[in-house]
Amino acid sequence: MRDIRTAPFVEEMRKTTVNMYRLGWDERNGGNISYMLNEYEVAEYLDLQKVIRRIPIGFEAKPLIGKIIIVTGTGKYFKNVADDPETNLGIIRIAADGCTAELLWGYKDGGKFTSELPAHLMSHMARLSVNPENRVVMHCHPTYTLAMNYVHELDEKKFTHTLWEMCTECIVVFPDGVGVLPWMLCGTNSIGEATAEKMKEFRLVVWGMHGIYGAGKDMDETFGLIETVEKAAQIYMLTAHLPRINTIKDTEMVELAEFFGVDYRKDFLNL
Repeated sequence: MRDIRTAPFVEEMRKTTVNMYRLGWDERNGGNISYMLNEYEVAEYLDLQKVIRRIPIGFEAKPLIGKIIIVTGTGKYFKNVADDPETNLGIIRIAADGCTAELLWGYKDGGKFTSELPAHLMSHMARLSVNPENRVVMHCHPTYTLAMNYVHELDEKKFTHTLWEMCTECIVVFPDGVGVLPWMLCGTNSIGEATAEKMKEFRLVVWGMHGIYGAGKDMDETFGLIETVEKAAQIYMLTAHLPRINTIKDTEMVELAEFFGVDYRKDFLNL
């Protein structure tokens, strides 16, 4: 077996978590990432017949039976992942009952996966039903996106439209828009179910007064979606109190979307 600490998927988690902490998106133990892996890539590093322990998930995830996922641990700080991935990360497989996670590696201090795992798994199921290539779910607390929650209507059409106006690239990067949920109690199946319902329509979902969820085919795409929203939110927060002299017009957004060939939410424009 090869050393799992050198596995590309472990390295991706190490680099991404440290970067997100550096940007201030994941203070303390805030935020979590789950990354669905292919069995063949994990088999090079782990004996898939060896289960360290079994951990209840807290809901039934039958569509994910047999899926292998690397996921951040509960109470773990992103800044510590790079130095000690085996304590701060875990690789789990959804057991045959659909209600249990089989720990294959990690959480060596006796810990377990993030409390938001149900929301992640529900989002994975929702995204796989729309796009089988989506393998990453990422949750964090980007500063300007969160600040925008307090001064902007939490209406997904209006929220998306404002973000699209802030940067030329926005309608191209997230043409499907941004879903928005009101404040809800985190760590519950209820918020997971509400997020998953939005994930059938959006790759990005804002949790009101809390943070954002993103989903994509790989780490770069998912990080890039959140990064672009955060940049747009930053520009909004820097200019919201000033007179608006210029903006990107809706007709110009259409021109952008059609030039780059993206399927955009026409109903989110005011034409």
